[in-house]
Amino acid sequence: MSAIKTAALPTNPALTNGKYSATEQPSEMTNRPELFDMFQAKDHEQVVFCSDKKSGLRAIIAIHNTTLGPALGGARMWTYASDFDALNDVLRLSRGMTYKAAAAGLNLGGGKAVIIGDPHTQKTEQLFRAFGRFIEGLGGRYVTAEDVGTGVNDMVHIYHETKYVAGIPFELGGSGDPSPVTAYGSFCGIKACANIRYGNDSLEGKRVVIQGAGHVASTLAKHLTEAGAKVFIADIYVDKAKQVAKDTGAKVIAADEVFDTDCDIFAPAALGGVINDQTIGKLKCEIIAGPANNQLADEDKHSIELAERGILYAPDYVINAGGLINVASELEGYSQSRALKQAENIYNTVKKILLRSQELGITTNEAANHVVEERLAAIGATKRIYASKSNFSGRFGESWKRND
Repeated sequence: MSAIKTAALPTNPALTNGKYSATEQPSEMTNRPELFDMFQAKDHEQVVFCSDKKSGLRAIIAIHNTTLGPALGGARMWTYASDFDALNDVLRLSRGMTYKAAAAGLNLGGGKAVIIGDPHTQKTEQLFRAFGRFIEGLGGRYVTAEDVGTGVNDMVHIYHETKYVAGIPFELGGSGDPSPVTAYGSFCGIKACANIRYGNDSLEGKRVVIQGAGHVASTLAKHLTEAGAKVFIADIYVDKAKQVAKDTGAKVIAADEVFDTDCDIFAPAALGGVINDQTIGKLKCEIIAGPANNQLADEDKHSIELAERGILYAPDYVINAGGLINVASELEGYSQSRALKQAENIYNTVKKILLRSQELGITTNEAANHVVEERLAAIGATKRIYASKSNFSGRFGESWKRND
């Protein structure tokens, strides 16, 4: 891969009568990567900038890879420090969705969208309907869903303008709350880790520390306690942790004790980046396996350090794929029982990755990437075989036609 080139781009380009001036030089210049080098660095297929002055919409849709099918990924609304920060985020997140979908065995590609704005003060029906129009214009290449800063009501506004949206309410043919499927898939992944570390799936008597007490964490705690594990729960909002403990029989510990508590399994279920230079040396566990996204602050560095410390790590994008599986199930007509059955296969996927890691002497993150890239290469190779069209039917209402 060639090195990324840089060019001087204006932070705030000079404007003349509402148009960019070709002759005026902005007073502040900053070195930025060339746009197409940014897109091609991780092999993104398409990046769409969406602007609608009347609604205030400023959004970016990134389609990373559609080898396996249409790109599915949530729309995040956030107040970014700059447009380039938003672009970097959507490029990173969309690539992650490709890997998550492929690892989960789904026939979906990876995409993501970011809407630049304050989700607490700038949400309007007009803005999300305008965003839906841009999605409709992509003709099914990208299917959106909720993410950080967006919710079910926002998806309903989008649904008024396009059918290419998931995570809508049950009454509209959607899947509702994905947390039960996310939690169950994570539970299955934890059992796979136990199988590799201890020689069997049993969690009886195993000490599990869950960081976070949200919907996914509370359901995961229920599965673990029912399996005989001794669960410890922590959250910065102590009342939430106490409620989970009351409902499941878990024990509450302070939020700042999660890394210092002796346990068999540490299950991050809240913020990302919790495995970092400050915390990794404190860990007193044998397994890290939980539903939080982006658990490693530095994937390469910290996955190596965990392996050197003898800690078995379940790659987060593999073990937490139940949420994506749940949303993807909508496209065929939602069935929670079917989604839960698909999430159960996370056990086999995690086990396969951990065994490959051992066989090849590589980190579990590297092993997961190998498994994903092999599937993408294998399915992508079938495109050399001519076919006039292939059909995908489901909630979209008619056959989705793809010309290879």
